[in-house]
Amino acid sequence: MIIEYHPPSNPQITQSRNRNSSAPTSMIPRDTLKKIRRIEIRTRRAVHDVFAGRYQSVFKGQGMEFQEVREYIPGDDIRTIDWNVTARTGNLHVKKFTEERELTVMLLVDISASNRFGSAAHLKRDLSAEIAAVLAFSAIANHDRVGLILFTDRVEKHIPPRKGPTHVLRVISEILADRAAAPRTDLAPALDYLNRVVRRRCIAFLISDFIAPPCDHLLRVTGRRHDLVSILVADQHESALPPIGLVNFQDPETGRRVLLDTSHPPTRRALAAAQFNRRANLLRTLRSARSDAIELYTNQPYDRQLIHFFRQREQRR
Repeated sequence: MIIEYHPPSNPQITQSRNRNSSAPTSMIPRDTLKKIRRIEIRTRRAVHDVFAGRYQSVFKGQGMEFQEVREYIPGDDIRTIDWNVTARTGNLHVKKFTEERELTVMLLVDISASNRFGSAAHLKRDLSAEIAAVLAFSAIANHDRVGLILFTDRVEKHIPPRKGPTHVLRVISEILADRAAAPRTDLAPALDYLNRVVRRRCIAFLISDFIAPPCDHLLRVTGRRHDLVSILVADQHESALPPIGLVNFQDPETGRRVLLDTSHPPTRRALAAAQFNRRANLLRTLRSARSDAIELYTNQPYDRQLIHFFRQREQRR
């Protein structure tokens, strides 16, 4: 049996960056609004009952924020003494700090052609959109700001961080629109762009299938500057092909074709070994970059993996 796979057409669009993200929902296409509504219904209980509370306990303030200078009171930590003000006034003064509460969450979402694949109920693209929705709704429930960077082998669109449910609807609609100008994947431009435009430390969720050229250095740089969480979106048949005979595969990003006999045991073992090594190398790279890694599959519920991630973060705190 020979199966032909042809990816859907990929219309070319003009890149748009730094556009105003406060557009009303009336500007969102009706079919996209229906998808958003379905995602919101599916994720509402998870967000309010599970993820929002865990999110708040895990992603607290990123540091201490200066509030004011006041006179020294016996018992104050001498390390907080402001010697400049003390010298100017002649009286001991200390700096007062408060925990920084408002966070910035950046969603870096891969919309390259390889994400338009899925052997289960969802495409990888759909799973990415739903995960982004859960994270975005959890963030606004905690009164945090949410921003978006869509990327392929370039930055396709940047929506600056803002608050509010209307803004989150716009973020999700942009992910679902799937209007990538380029088919290929490269993490480096998105990471470099994040590091240049977001100067203060943020929580960066990198959502991708990570089928991309290596960029170990930029991952390490981003892991130092931000709280980087890598979400690996995959499909079960990418690592274990079903034995269905001859299959004519086409790479959606390069157009390259290859004919494989999926019923040939040595071929199946070789493919599984190559995928296993790729995954092991990727996880090793993410660990060296100080990035948490969450592995999600299109045929499995994602809630358990996210809860496991939150529990691990809570234990580390």
